[in-house]
Amino acid sequence: MTLLELEDSEVSADRPEVRGEYLPRLTGMPMREVKPLQITQPAGVGFTLEGRLLTWQNWQLRVGFNHREGLVLHQVGFSDAGRLRPVAHRLSFAEMIVPYRDTSPDHYRRTAFDIGEWGLGFMTTSLALGCDCLGEITYLDAVVHDSRGEPRTIPNAICIHEEDSGVLWKHVDSVIGAQVRRARRLVISFHVTVANYEYLVYWRFYQDGNIECEVRATGIVVTSEASSSANGTLVDQRTYAPFHQHFIVARLDLDVDGPANTAYVTESRPVEGLGLTLHEAPLRTESEGKQDYDWATQRSWKIANPNKQNGLGVTPAYKLVPSGAIPQLIDPSEPVFRRAEVIGHTLWVTPYREDERWPCGDFPNLSEHDTGLPVWTAADRPIENTDIVLWYVFGIHHIPRPEDWPVMPVDIVSFWLKPSGFFDRNPTLDVPPSHPSCER
Repeated sequence: MTLLELEDSEVSADRPEVRGEYLPRLTGMPMREVKPLQITQPAGVGFTLEGRLLTWQNWQLRVGFNHREGLVLHQVGFSDAGRLRPVAHRLSFAEMIVPYRDTSPDHYRRTAFDIGEWGLGFMTTSLALGCDCLGEITYLDAVVHDSRGEPRTIPNAICIHEEDSGVLWKHVDSVIGAQVRRARRLVISFHVTVANYEYLVYWRFYQDGNIECEVRATGIVVTSEASSSANGTLVDQRTYAPFHQHFIVARLDLDVDGPANTAYVTESRPVEGLGLTLHEAPLRTESEGKQDYDWATQRSWKIANPNKQNGLGVTPAYKLVPSGAIPQLIDPSEPVFRRAEVIGHTLWVTPYREDERWPCGDFPNLSEHDTGLPVWTAADRPIENTDIVLWYVFGIHHIPRPEDWPVMPVDIVSFWLKPSGFFDRNPTLDVPPSHPSCER
């Protein structure tokens, strides 16, 4: 509680003529007409929830929650021909790093570790029907501790519901006519408010075995007073929003058909003429497991169980399909990079260790150097045919727009986990038509 230093770089300015408000009662704008949209399930929902054990279609998983990561999904499996096949042991977000790329006195030290410093669970907000979630909703409360160590309940912290997801598959044949199946997906979501930003997190499970993780960022962008800036965008009169980046680290503890897995890097390569080949290489050590996205080769990563085979003699696998893989664009000597070296690669692969949970270390709020992934992987441990963890780094390279002000429409980023030889063929051939006209 001692004053160490006082910085004063304030520049006096007149009050701007335009108010940066977004509430209807303050903007005075008339509301546009939007017709009601009703979503009903007269026969009830298609999933069952026993405690925290969630079952839907062929999926089964357990829903967890803690103060640091927020929503956590455990023991994810898919029932195939009567056998529950494991897909993932644990799925969560392990860190979120948000460096502001503005050299002005207002922002040059502004870098948040939203999970390691603040905790997504602590910042989770209650969800409301018709606003945050639409349809037949099941809510789960969450319990965290307050500053005195006492339990605090967050009502409606987690939303579980089904959604229509458009056409699942379709073919029109000149002899037998059209066959159409509509897709459904199960959505598990939670929302957090991190100071000025909201992050809306959705884990979506599909009937064909796909898993999608989507993050939507909204809220109010940080601003400063100036008529222009080389490191930001003018969003209002004498108001600019600095450029910044949102790095999210997903911790993917996959168990594809069992705990012993191998990660492969896969790339598409052209050959003479119009030929295209797929090159796959196993990642055998942690140094090889440090991977960067390559758009030119459509690089992705496959997690396979080398001890099993599907009906075609191929090892069952899931494919990590990257998107939102952004470069850090930071000098490695900068303090923020030394504290968050995880953002230096798109993907890290490590052997599972119970005490290796946080990629930037246990206490990034106290750090001068990253004590997580760069320290663990320095040993260059083997990662082939063993229990492995993937650390996937994705996010938003946010160059603000005037359209982001005074409140920001959602910016969306996602990645997919897709079965790749996990099944022998399309696993949705047993999905019935949703309407008589789907078979015509």
